Amino acid sequence: MALTDTEIKKLKSGVKDYQRSDGEGLYLWVTTAGGKLWRWSYRFEGREKIISYGKYPHISLASARELHREARKLHASGIDPMAQRKAKKLASQEGQANSFQNIAEKWFENWGSGKSPRHVESTLRRLKSDVFPVIGKRPIGKIQAPELVKLAKDIEERGAVDIAKRALQTVGQVFRYAIAHGYAERNPAIEFNPGDVLKSARKVNYARIDAKDLPELLAKIEVYQGTQTTRLAIKLMALTFVRTSELIQARWSEFDLDNARWNISAERMKMRTPHIVPLSTQALEILKLLQIVTGTSEWVFPGAHYSKKPMSNNTILKALERMGYKGKMTGHGFRGLASTILHERGYNHDHIELQLAHSPRNAVSAAYNHALYLEPRAKMMQEWADYLEFSLRTA
Repeated sequence: MALTDTEIKKLKSGVKDYQRSDGEGLYLWVTTAGGKLWRWSYRFEGREKIISYGKYPHISLASARELHREARKLHASGIDPMAQRKAKKLASQEGQANSFQNIAEKWFENWGSGKSPRHVESTLRRLKSDVFPVIGKRPIGKIQAPELVKLAKDIEERGAVDIAKRALQTVGQVFRYAIAHGYAERNPAIEFNPGDVLKSARKVNYARIDAKDLPELLAKIEVYQGTQTTRLAIKLMALTFVRTSELIQARWSEFDLDNARWNISAERMKMRTPHIVPLSTQALEILKLLQIVTGTSEWVFPGAHYSKKPMSNNTILKALERMGYKGKMTGHGFRGLASTILHERGYNHDHIELQLAHSPRNAVSAAYNHALYLEPRAKMMQEWADYLEFSLRTA
């Protein structure tokens, strides 16, 4: 007779193992330790075999009957259910070994060597938060382009178009690694362009004053009532027109004052290649003054409240706002001003773009390009500083 849950619960262990039948070959094996295991004894190709479906109550009576029906169907069609189960388990293990996440972790270990800690951390965070939850468990060789499109568009729906594009770029790098090491045969990330499936990100136009208003701004910087470090930071930014992050995270070890050069390492640059900023005599004067003020710190512009960290990103922006330039001027605006004025004054476009660190560079040419046109750029930077000095005198 078929078993019931009530009967199963009442079954007790005895002095030896015993079984209770549920019909059609399915039975419950009760051990002396009290365990209750679902089993089926069958013959396949002349051999006696026993397959276990699991332990009661983890495997309920209804679940055991369903598993038994499926096993009997396989047996009736000439397939050994136990061998089929082992094959599925092996395939699952192989699938896990070749899962996107597993291969991505191998790629990451190789790729991260020599990269900046900040870049490595952000890439890993993007993988863990946006990629692994979606395709991490999928066998890498079975992932199709539509899956990547959905992944990217889900990120885009959060309003993070740039992150969606970066995620696709990283996924493509993982697939290239997988192909090189025999884990995959194709890269679905290159079967479409991000622009085919993602909206264009709105270009950010940083607020900046017109060139005619520059003398008044320089005059206000001179009499700024905030901290001396902040005032000097704004002056140095105007003279060098580097990015805000490149300025506030500057370390004293980057400066070669004797040779009038500021050497910014590749890991701190947006283009990930070294950048040289020729220093004008005016910039050198500011740095020598800063040595007196902050020379004991690792940072040229240490934080006001915690000197072991650099100045806050908002310090320069807030200072400009206090001068009356809220919504009119940002730290980044000095880059646009310099580009506009230098172009109008006839300086070579390539020299300006290289000094702005806009020029696209690759790993092969980076070592050459970062010092390209250094002599004419140094002349241009000195003449730019002289122009600012003259503008201040005429304010």
